[in-house]
Amino acid sequence: MRRIEEAFAGARRHRRAAFIPYLTAGDPSAKVTLDLVLALERAGADLVELGVPFSDPLADGEVNQRAAARALAGGTTLAGVLEIVRRIRDRSSIPLILFTYVNPLLRMGMEPFARAAAGAGVDGVLATDLPVEESHDYRKFLLSCGIAPIFLVAPTTAPARLPAIAAACRGFVYYVARTGVTGERQGLPPELREGVERLRETTSLPIAVGFGVSTKSQVEEIAAFADGFVVGSALVKAVEDAGARSDLAEALSRRVREILPEGYGRSG
Repeated sequence: MRRIEEAFAGARRHRRAAFIPYLTAGDPSAKVTLDLVLALERAGADLVELGVPFSDPLADGEVNQRAAARALAGGTTLAGVLEIVRRIRDRSSIPLILFTYVNPLLRMGMEPFARAAAGAGVDGVLATDLPVEESHDYRKFLLSCGIAPIFLVAPTTAPARLPAIAAACRGFVYYVARTGVTGERQGLPPELREGVERLRETTSLPIAVGFGVSTKSQVEEIAAFADGFVVGSALVKAVEDAGARSDLAEALSRRVREILPEGYGRSG
């Protein structure tokens, strides 16, 4: 949890929003995921979201669904994702957030999962389909292990629920830029800034915006009013397009450079 706080504080010191890339763990393999996360860190990532592949990913668009299917076909499990985290942690201190559905956590058991995730080096967990009103035990076990529970706020979230969601979060609050599933889009919704500002009235935590962020102009627009931005499908698609090529990590880094504004990130 401390690493998440330090990452956002570091971005603020540099007067920029935190860059949070997303990858599906295990796509195309566990070993390559390790290499890709290290490449993202070199390219300027402040935190990294690792998607836990799941057979019924309702919040994900076609690109992320295909990545999850490839990872599952390769034998990736929740325990395998935690092993990937453990290997990353041997090489890097970058904050790692698991982006998951609640079923895999229930299958492992909430308390065993929290202990295993903490032992591996996970900093935060976002269970996309777990309502905050049903998350008491989930949050209790994560917090007891020093892991930040992170929740989604959508444009359709009732204003009356915002204080409870914000109060349940640690590290940051994830604001969904648009209704629907993940995936690249041409533009940002005109009401996005207003939604983030409405959420900011309920919390002092950083707010990161994700879902559909895939171009430099979108990043520049979001960075003007949010504390972080998540880029997912555009990078997962780069991994898909590169396939088994030996220069996959470099291809991913090139895609990052296309998306980040000039001079953004640690090494451009």
